[in-house]
Amino acid sequence: MALLRGLRWKSTTSPYFDIKFDAHGKKYMEVNVSGVAALRLCQINKGAAFTEEERKNLSLEGLLPPAIKTMEQQLERSYRRYSSFRSPLEKYQYLRDLQERNEHLYYSLVIKYLEEMLPIIYTPTVGDACKQFSYMYNYARGLSFSPRNIGNADTIVGNYYLTDIRMIVATDSSAILGIGDQGYGGMGIPIGKLALYTAAGGVSPFNTCPVALDVGTNRKDLQKDSLYLGVRQNRMTGKEYMEFMEKFVDAVKRNWPRAIIQWEDLSKDAAFGVLERFRDEVCSFNDDVQGTGAVTLSGVLAACKMLGKKLKDQVVVISGAGAGGAGVAWIIEEGMIREGVSREEVRSRVLVLDSHGLLYEGRSRMEDYKLRFLSPASCASWGEGEAPTLMETVIHSKATVLLGLSGTPGQFTEPIVRQMAANCERPIIFPLSNPTSNCEALPVDIFAWTKGQAIVASGSPFAPVSWEGKDYPIGQGNNAFIFPGLGAGAILAGAKKITDNMIMEASYALTDYTIANWLSKGRIYPPVPEMRKVSLNIATRVIQRAIEDKVASGDILKENDLEGRVAKEFWNPVYPTVVMRAFGTV
Repeated sequence: MALLRGLRWKSTTSPYFDIKFDAHGKKYMEVNVSGVAALRLCQINKGAAFTEEERKNLSLEGLLPPAIKTMEQQLERSYRRYSSFRSPLEKYQYLRDLQERNEHLYYSLVIKYLEEMLPIIYTPTVGDACKQFSYMYNYARGLSFSPRNIGNADTIVGNYYLTDIRMIVATDSSAILGIGDQGYGGMGIPIGKLALYTAAGGVSPFNTCPVALDVGTNRKDLQKDSLYLGVRQNRMTGKEYMEFMEKFVDAVKRNWPRAIIQWEDLSKDAAFGVLERFRDEVCSFNDDVQGTGAVTLSGVLAACKMLGKKLKDQVVVISGAGAGGAGVAWIIEEGMIREGVSREEVRSRVLVLDSHGLLYEGRSRMEDYKLRFLSPASCASWGEGEAPTLMETVIHSKATVLLGLSGTPGQFTEPIVRQMAANCERPIIFPLSNPTSNCEALPVDIFAWTKGQAIVASGSPFAPVSWEGKDYPIGQGNNAFIFPGLGAGAILAGAKKITDNMIMEASYALTDYTIANWLSKGRIYPPVPEMRKVSLNIATRVIQRAIEDKVASGDILKENDLEGRVAKEFWNPVYPTVVMRAFGTV
C-alpha cells in the first residue's frame, strides 16, 4: 500500500505482489507467486496465519503446520522467543530475522513493544550491530551503490523488487552515531531508521528503501578483514565523491520521482555539502543536522515552559560542532529570532564549541560551515589559551542551557555541572551524544551535582532518577520523535522540497504535544509508546506548513480534514487477504 493512494504513480507495488482494495475499501494482496516462493517473500508470508482458502489457492497445502493461528497467537510466540535472548545483540538479530521472514508480524511486534524494542532496533544497540554487520549478515535488504556499480545506477534501482518508493534513508557510513567510520556496516542505520518510519510514523514498508552508499572506508582493519562486505579502498572525497552522489540522486529522480531522501550519518563536511547541493534538486533532508536540531529545540522549549521562562532569555552553550551540533545551533538561533532576538544578539546567546574550544570571530582552524556560528571576538578574552574551554565558556557566558553533542563521554564533569547550577537556579542540561557509552554525563550524576535542580534529557534511554524519594523521568531527545512524522508529512504532502519552515514546524508540533499532554507530569518529551500519536500530529502540521510554503502538490491541496487523512493513511500491520493474480492482470 502506498501512502496517499490518490498519488500513486505506478500500478504495482512489486513485480511479485500488489496491494488493492475491494469495493468496500477492504485491503487485499494480489500475488503472482505461490508455494515455497510465497513463504520466502516477507511481505507475503503469514506463516501459520494463512487461512485454509489461502493455502489452497497459493499451493501451500502441506507446506505449513496444520494449525491455523491468529496474529495475536503469533505475537505471543514471537515475544516469548525474543525474551529468551539475553544480550541486546541477540535480540537485535532475532528481530532482523523476523523482519526478513514475516514483515507484518515484525511490525506488529515492534509497535506493541515499542518502548522495549526501540533501544534494540535503534540506538544504542544498532551501533553495536553496525560494528558487527559483516559477521552477522544473513539477509539482503535495500540497495548498495559502490564505485564498482555506480555507473549502472539506473539498472540497480530497476533491480529493486519494490517499485513505488517514497522514502529512502541513505548513508555513506562515514559518521555512524558517535562511533565513526563503519564502512559497509553502516547499512544497519538505514534499516533501523526505516523500521521506525513504519513503526512510529505509519509509512508503509512497501514504499521504503534503505541505501548504502559505499564509497570506501579509511579503516585499514576493515580493508584487511576477510569477512568485510564492503569495498576495500579508501573513501572517495572531493569532486569524485560528489559525482558519485550525483549519479545516485539522478537515478532516484528518474526512477522514483516521488521519493524523499533522508541523508544519514555523513561526516560533517559531507553532510552540509550534500544537503546544500541536493536539497533544491530532490526532496531531501539530513536527520543528523535538521532532525537533531528539531528534537533538541523542542526539549529546550518544553523545559523553558516548565520553568515559566522564554527561549529568548536563555544563554545556550553547545558542546560539539559536528553535524548535530551545527543543526542544533541553527535551529535554536532561529527559535530565538522568532521570539524577537536580533541576529546580532543571538551570537552572544548561542555559543558553540568544537574540539579546540569556543568558536569566535578571528579564531583560526575552522571549517567553513562553522563560520556562521561565531561568537563575538571579545569572547576570546574568556580563555587563557587560543580559545576558551567549555568550563571557561560556561563561567563567563553565565550559561543557563548546556547541550552535549560532542561524542565525548564524561565531558560534563562535576565542576562544569556545578557551575551551571551556580549560574541559575534550575539549569537545563542535555547530554545528547549517542550511543550510551558516548554520553557527556550520566543523568543520575547531574541530579546529584545540582541537588536535583537540573532539567535533564539524554539522547539514549535512561531509567528514571530517584531523588529525595521522588522519581524523575529522563526525557529522551531521540530523533525518532521527529523524522517519522516529518517524513510522513512530506510524503503525504507530495512535497517538492523540505523547507526550513517544515523542520521548525515539526519541532514546535512536538513541543505543543508535550506541553498539552505531559508537561504537568514532569516530562519535557513524551514517553516512547506515544511516538505514533506524536508522528500523526507532526505529519499534519508539516503538511499544513508545506501548503503554506507552496511546496505541496497533488490532491492533498484539496483536503479539508488533514489529520483525518493522515490517520487514514497510517500503515498498520494487519494481514491482508492474499489471492493469486488473475492471468493477464498487470
